[in-house]
Amino acid sequence: MDVQITPGPLTGTIEAISSKSELHRMLICAAFADRPTEIRVSGSAYDGSHELPNDILATLGCLNALGTRSQILPGTIRIIPAVKNIAGKIPLLDCGESGSTFRFLLPVAAAFCGEADFRGSGRLPKRPIGELADALKSHGVTFTSDTLPFRISGKPAGGIYEIPGNISSQYLTGLLLMLPLLEEETEIHLTTALASTGYVNITSRVMEAFGIQVLQKNNYWTLAKSRRYKSPEHIAAGGDWSNSAAFLTASMLREQNDIVCQSLKEDSPQGDRKLLGFLEDFGADIAITANGISASANALHGTAIDIDETPDLLPYLAVAACAADGRTDFFNAGRLRLKESDRIESTAAMVRALGGNAETDEERLIIHGTGSLTGGIVDSANDHRIVMAAAIAASICKTPVIIQGAEAVNKSYPTFFEDFKTLKGVCHVL
Repeated sequence: MDVQITPGPLTGTIEAISSKSELHRMLICAAFADRPTEIRVSGSAYDGSHELPNDILATLGCLNALGTRSQILPGTIRIIPAVKNIAGKIPLLDCGESGSTFRFLLPVAAAFCGEADFRGSGRLPKRPIGELADALKSHGVTFTSDTLPFRISGKPAGGIYEIPGNISSQYLTGLLLMLPLLEEETEIHLTTALASTGYVNITSRVMEAFGIQVLQKNNYWTLAKSRRYKSPEHIAAGGDWSNSAAFLTASMLREQNDIVCQSLKEDSPQGDRKLLGFLEDFGADIAITANGISASANALHGTAIDIDETPDLLPYLAVAACAADGRTDFFNAGRLRLKESDRIESTAAMVRALGGNAETDEERLIIHGTGSLTGGIVDSANDHRIVMAAAIAASICKTPVIIQGAEAVNKSYPTFFEDFKTLKGVCHVL
């Protein structure tokens, strides 16, 4: 699907959709809890009139394959916990393109049922998993292949699991989510510093809501004595800072833009709440009121941003860099090459396609901003973040923006273009 965006101001109020990061973890904890859980969700993607984000559907589908039952209602997802030994069948877990689904449920499924088939699509079979697989292999799990699709067999034993922390925080989250399903005492030892700590904070916060206390001492992680998931019965997923970042960034791109985002919590465990500080680094003014959060344009200037902890923000912040005057240096970006796309190169390609100036090396993206862009045709690279970033970039373009493969947005925000229109954005499918 190709979408054309006509340059123009964006104004209005939008409710943040529920956090994909929080929802993945809540769904998994609920699936293995002692009783059903109702998860309250918000925003246009969860109002009952649209299909859920593809990544969330992938996790729900995999959990259903493990024996969970789910009921999707407007504003609510109800999870009825899984039952072991599902009619003697080997469950098939189709993770789609969701790295979170795959890396979280690989150790969880091994501990829960001891045998499962995994498959995925898009770039997922090429994304890193080897270190997590090696940790499971060293504790008794066998794999029929090193890459998807494969079958795992054997329940993992307890003990000490060693994994690096600098490749993906999802490795640690997957193992932490597994621990309540093991009988033996188990520790996870990180052999390197942890990257993207905000995502592990989300994991700890959600597990705590389900009665599990995560303990950390130096590079060792384990659980407190309570080792079984206990449902809170009702829990609410917070607003998604990662997806709302598109509209918050759009709000500061030009003076005529005036966007207020609601349902975002300042004390959220989501690391992407750091967006506000980054926008201020560019010179934007941030307003936080009872009505919501907004950012406004000022004399925007280039800056330097360590993007390692907030990889999902790079495409949006690259657009902000184009709206600023001068050089912006995004550094510590090497891990972004392993996302849905090579996000360093796909972001640079987006900027260049729209008439901007971008340079890359192995660990950096450098933007030379002039305050505006020309417009043009952007290849989404099948990356939902590139789609949303290209759409808001139209605010500072002179001619229309055409986004090829815009359906990639369904991965996390299937109602993005509807919300874009709510903010008086002009777009249509070609």
